[in-house]
Amino acid sequence: MRSVFFGTPEFARLTLEHLERAGRAPVAVVCQPDRPSGRGQKLVPPPVKSWAQARGIEVLQPARQKDPAYRERLQALAPEVGLVASFGQLLPRGVLDLPRHGFLNVHPSLVPRFRGAAPIQWTLLSGDSRTGVCILRMTPRLDDGEVLLREVTPLGLEETAQQLHDRLAALGGQLLVRALERLEVGALRGEPQDEGAVVWAPALRKEQGQLDWTRTALELHNQVRGLQPWPGAFTRTPAGALLKVHRAAPLGPQAGQATPGQILEASGDVLVVQCGQGRLGLLEVQLEGKKRLAARAFLTGRPLQAGDRLG
Repeated sequence: MRSVFFGTPEFARLTLEHLERAGRAPVAVVCQPDRPSGRGQKLVPPPVKSWAQARGIEVLQPARQKDPAYRERLQALAPEVGLVASFGQLLPRGVLDLPRHGFLNVHPSLVPRFRGAAPIQWTLLSGDSRTGVCILRMTPRLDDGEVLLREVTPLGLEETAQQLHDRLAALGGQLLVRALERLEVGALRGEPQDEGAVVWAPALRKEQGQLDWTRTALELHNQVRGLQPWPGAFTRTPAGALLKVHRAAPLGPQAGQATPGQILEASGDVLVVQCGQGRLGLLEVQLEGKKRLAARAFLTGRPLQAGDRLG
């Protein structure tokens, strides 16, 4: 079955690898244009483009979906089905109607819970105990199509957004292969989503990484792991320096009274901070302009001590 794949970042590249292993590589890929990156603002190709070029697969990078030359080339490719994984643009009806079997979209959440740009991060931020991948029949609206296949997976208590990203990309690739197998024999059936149960997962903002110590230790732990690698969780030292928190662990309550943000312990392998409820152990941190360090190495220079207050 001839397919064209729409995707841009690493999630899409990992999905493509599973299609290739199953002998279902697309005849072409469509991805976002190259973007400037780094201090020199040099144009950098997206992961999907690099993957396709290494295999001699045609790459299309339209700045907009209404571009006439792009539409003409897409039609000439004569795809029987379109495949989408983290593309970054809504597809208009004129594109969606080109393949006779429409478009299948890999979405890393259990829709209708967490439609939108950042479902993986919001799943962890919300403290969910499970998640999964859905294959959706794509429509011009965002993530509202019929669910064709669904795979549920439990979440690890320490699992970060980066780790979950890679795991769901692999799961999504496998599920997409299964969807194509069913499509070929006419056994792919969908069910509509419950519009009354929709929960949105909007794009993240940098300021969402700031830790509010009046929240519970579990909520802050979920914030730390849910915002890896971007925007990352952070707080401020008493001197006002930015302190990134890369890894943390929720701890139980402590006898006695302490103010949220107050450092309770600053020795050994952990830096313990009082929260609105419970305590948070900071296991890996990074002071502004310095290297990422385990708590023991960080505390060797005694930059912080018990009694100091963060935030």
